[in-house]
Amino acid sequence: MHEWALADAVITTAKKVAQEENLIKVTEIVVKIGELQTISKEIFDTVLQEVLKNQPELLKDVECKLEIEPAGFKCRNCSHEWLFSEVKRGLDDDETESIHFIPETAHVFLKCPNCKSPDFEIVKGRGIWVDSIEGEK
Repeated sequence: MHEWALADAVITTAKKVAQEENLIKVTEIVVKIGELQTISKEIFDTVLQEVLKNQPELLKDVECKLEIEPAGFKCRNCSHEWLFSEVKRGLDDDETESIHFIPETAHVFLKCPNCKSPDFEIVKGRGIWVDSIEGEK
């Protein structure tokens, strides 16, 4: 389960930032999860809370916020930008699931809503990252 490795990476990052910023306590960690990332927000949150139970005082009572970044696309033909949420209602469940597991398959199922070109790029909504860390000095 890759949620454990991701949770460990978030904690490692928080500790590193705390050391670099001379924080005595981390109070908030904001993690962004791309809509097209194949991860369950609920499972990841549960795992993250479990990992936090065994951390030093630096990370006691830290508030972890998990935020979903909507997936966005940009047409290479006409430069039109759109969100996955705007076009996914035209997809069936199998097509939507395919895009979530392998985002590059979006090119099979989607076209630019403006010019109908299949030549577009995924400009946001992929990956997972620590967006911010707050704390006390």
